[in-house]
Amino acid sequence: MRAPTTSRGILALVAGIAIFSVQDLILKTLSGDYPLHQAMVLRSLTALPFHVLIVWWFDGRLGTITTPGWWKMLLRGALNFAAYTAYYLGLATLPMANTVALFFTAPLFITLSAALILGERVAASSAVAVGLGFAGVLLIVKPGSSGFELAALLPILGALGYAVSMIVARPMGRTETAAAMAFWGNICFLIFALALSAVFGSGALAETSHPALAFLTRGWIVPTPRDLALMASCGVIAAVGLTLLTQAYRIAPSSAVAPFEYSFMFWGVLWGWLVWGDNPDAWAWAGIAVIVGAGLYLIRQPSTAAPERTAARDAAS
Repeated sequence: MRAPTTSRGILALVAGIAIFSVQDLILKTLSGDYPLHQAMVLRSLTALPFHVLIVWWFDGRLGTITTPGWWKMLLRGALNFAAYTAYYLGLATLPMANTVALFFTAPLFITLSAALILGERVAASSAVAVGLGFAGVLLIVKPGSSGFELAALLPILGALGYAVSMIVARPMGRTETAAAMAFWGNICFLIFALALSAVFGSGALAETSHPALAFLTRGWIVPTPRDLALMASCGVIAAVGLTLLTQAYRIAPSSAVAPFEYSFMFWGVLWGWLVWGDNPDAWAWAGIAVIVGAGLYLIRQPSTAAPERTAARDAAS
């Protein structure tokens, strides 16, 4: 607590990222037996009271939830739900390190979206970084080879949705608080997870030919006490991780803390190796390095708004 403000902000963000990585570990572990929508429903229900407390703690009142822009926050939450659903379905199929690396193409899409949607000017060096980043994607995905997995497109689509939600958050952030956006994001997760449960919950439409399809369409299963606790813990993890990330960007400059979001790559590699024995091959390591390098460069550029990128993570969490 006696450390400089920037150092405390970095420590808070690194701790929040580490906690969020445990949620991915849990969901990937459960993906072979339970449907994603069941885990999302239990997670969102558990997180709901924590999000209310977070709104009260950071905003000082609950009125920020019911501002006139609540429906915009709800629509943005729906976009985040789609983005993270694609990410989690990819996580059920791919090694954890590869999935995380492909999802971290978000800064590349953020730069493109800012230029196409907001009309921002992109420096030549940033355009080169975007091109190199997508070259790194090709090294991981290996299109046209025997090792190509169609599910590798899922975290990339998730990153695209994530980037668009960040761009949408930019004007919204002038009138809405991060805590309120996180609350409505959680409500969206609950609503759409219940909708998916209504469609697939009976198991009549279950498709088991592919891990991602099975994770999406599998019917509800009565969980063991251990698995029920794991699903519910995701709600607590999301709330605690969100609080730490929000605090990091409140007390420290975003340019100082944003690059440390890539510490998630460390946890993706570590959990994949410890739990599933996954070890990226040389091409994948090269792709990961290129994507991380390009993303770090873009985050440090003035045209890439790191605070909004993190606001997108907050709302999705």
